Amino acid sequence: MSMRLQQAIQTLLDSAPLLRDASSCGNVRVLASLLGPAFRGFVQRRGKGVGSTDISVGYEASFNWSYGRDDPDMARLYHLAKTSQWNATTDLDWSRDVDWLDPAMPLLPDSWMPPSKLPIWGRLSERERAAQRHGLLSWMLSQFLHGEQGALFAASQVTECVPSLDAKLYGSTQVADEGRHVEVFHAYLTQKLEKLYEINDNLYVVIDAIMSDGRWDMKFLGMQIMIEGLALGAFSSIRQVTSEPLLKDVLRSVITDEARHVHYGVLALTRFYREGIGERARREREDWAFELSLLLRNRFLAHEFYDEFYAHRMTRCEWDKLMLESDLMGFFRRTMFKRIVPNLKRIGLLSGRIRPRYASIGLLEYEHGRSASELTAKELLDDA
Repeated sequence: MSMRLQQAIQTLLDSAPLLRDASSCGNVRVLASLLGPAFRGFVQRRGKGVGSTDISVGYEASFNWSYGRDDPDMARLYHLAKTSQWNATTDLDWSRDVDWLDPAMPLLPDSWMPPSKLPIWGRLSERERAAQRHGLLSWMLSQFLHGEQGALFAASQVTECVPSLDAKLYGSTQVADEGRHVEVFHAYLTQKLEKLYEINDNLYVVIDAIMSDGRWDMKFLGMQIMIEGLALGAFSSIRQVTSEPLLKDVLRSVITDEARHVHYGVLALTRFYREGIGERARREREDWAFELSLLLRNRFLAHEFYDEFYAHRMTRCEWDKLMLESDLMGFFRRTMFKRIVPNLKRIGLLSGRIRPRYASIGLLEYEHGRSASELTAKELLDDA
C-alpha cells in the first residue's frame, strides 16, 4: 500500500469521531456546517504542506449610519481595551535567552509529558527528555499561533458584521490585540524555541467552520466563547507550570487581552440569544456549541508531536489512548471548561434540553463557575 493511500485512510479514520458525534445530535444543519470543514481539513488536509490557505467566506457587512451609542457595558469594555494596549516588541524583555536544555528551568514538568508514564521514558537520556519537552511545548504554542491567526480573521469579520456601533468599536481593538498575539507567539517560537509545527487538522476544521459561516453570532460563539475560552484555560495552565520567565511574561500579557475578548462575546451574545432569535435557531446554536465542546475535549491529541517522536514506538490508537488518559489532558479539560461552560450558561445555551449531554461527558460540573463578565484579568491570572 502506498504512503499516500495509507495517509488518506488514516485521515478518514481521524474524521470519523467528529462526524459520528455531529450526526448523533440529530441536527441536520449542525452536521451540514461541519461536513465541508471536515472534508477540507481531514481529507484534503488544506492546512498541511502549504504556505497559505484560502477559505471562502460569505457574510454581509453591517454599516451603522446612525452611530448610536446605546450599550454602556460595551463602551466601558472599549475604554478598558484602549487603555490596556501593550507593545510586543518593547514591553517584553527579548534579550533573555531560552535554554531548553537547562534542567534548572524545564519548559514543562514531567507530569505534563504523557510519555512519562511509559517505561521508555526512564530509558531516555536527560537531553532526549528535554528535547521532547521542547517539542511538546513548541507543538502547543504552534497551535496557539495558528489559533490566534484564526482569531485575527474572525475579529475582523465580526467587526464588519455586528450591528452595534459600540461592539464595532470594541472589535477594532481586538483586531489589534490578535495581530499582536500572532506577532508575539511567532517571535517566541522562531526566535527562542526555533521550532514551529503545522496546524493540527482538528484545529483547521474548527477555524474553517467559523470562517465559512456567514452568521455574525456564530463567529462570536465559535471564536469568542469557545476558542478564546479554550485559550484562556490553556494559557493559564502553561503559565502556572512552566519555569521559563519570558514565556510567563508573554502569557501574562496575552491572558489580560483574552479576558476582554471572552467578556466581549458574553456581552454581545447574552441579549441576542435571549431576545433576538427563535427557539429553533437557539437549539441549533446549542447543538453546535456542544459539538465544538466534544472536538475541543477529545480531538487535540498532538499527532504532529507523535509523528516526530513516537510513531516508530506505538500505533496512533495507542498514542490517542495515552493522551486522552494523561494528566496533561485532564488538567487542560478542567481549566478549559471551567471557563467555557459558565459562559455558555450565561448566554443562554445551556438549557434543560442540552444539559444531559454535557453531563454525559462530565462537563456539567463546571456550570456554577463565574462567567467572563464576573471575572477580572487578575483573577484569571491567579486562578489557573
